[in-house]
Amino acid sequence: MGWQGKLDLTYDRREEKTTLAESRVQAPLKVQRSFYPEGESVCHTVVLHTAGGIVGGDRLVQNIRLQPHAQVLATTAAASKIYRSNGLQARQTVRIDIEEGAVLEWLPQETIVFNEAIYRQDLQIELAPKASWMGWEIVRFGRTARGERFVSGEWRSNLEVWRDGVPLWIDRQYFPASETRFESPHGLGGNPVVGTLAWVGEPVSAERVEKARSWWQGSGAMGVTRLQEGLLCRYRGRSTQDVRNWFTTVWHDVRSSVWGREACVPRVWRL
Repeated sequence: MGWQGKLDLTYDRREEKTTLAESRVQAPLKVQRSFYPEGESVCHTVVLHTAGGIVGGDRLVQNIRLQPHAQVLATTAAASKIYRSNGLQARQTVRIDIEEGAVLEWLPQETIVFNEAIYRQDLQIELAPKASWMGWEIVRFGRTARGERFVSGEWRSNLEVWRDGVPLWIDRQYFPASETRFESPHGLGGNPVVGTLAWVGEPVSAERVEKARSWWQGSGAMGVTRLQEGLLCRYRGRSTQDVRNWFTTVWHDVRSSVWGREACVPRVWRL
């Protein structure tokens, strides 16, 4: 048996301040105290995994609720590590409910998947009318600094965004690792890093899509497309920094042009 961690967070908006009104945690998950680097309207939350990494048999569950008009930015204290499995699957399940007019920026730091890891994550988001969610995920397959490649094990990611019983975006990713799939152009194409950024909340224009494409300045393959009510950016390459710089630029643009907020990088990113 592995860790059976749980995190239940509820945010509310009182006058002009977003507060973490309810917090229940079970190790190894934990949250730091709330931060307000850009004023009281946006609550910054940092999630910690005190065990240092996820192993086979771990079951982690997060339930997050934003009450009407709450504004939250959530990130992680450090890169997440998915360790080599002992034969059991490690699993993380996240359920997010965003009520009317609320906004969640879900911006975890990089995930590193060790060779021979077996991992599944499920993220389900329910949006009320006029609610908005922006999230990203950057995954490095293998500890490439050590020359490690992800050629054994498996990684699954299931993401769903719904509003009023209607699916706005469903994304299923599955990579059963092997040397052939790692090198195949239909797999990773020899590239250890993949990234996904999605913003779901309202329709976007063709001009915004072109703008997001124009900001790409790194190496590797990228793509931008419109969702039913939002924007999707994809990356496959070798550089975590390149994709993070790009995603951050897109995030800053949505912040300023849609939500009327200036760029505010979480302080843990600078540590």
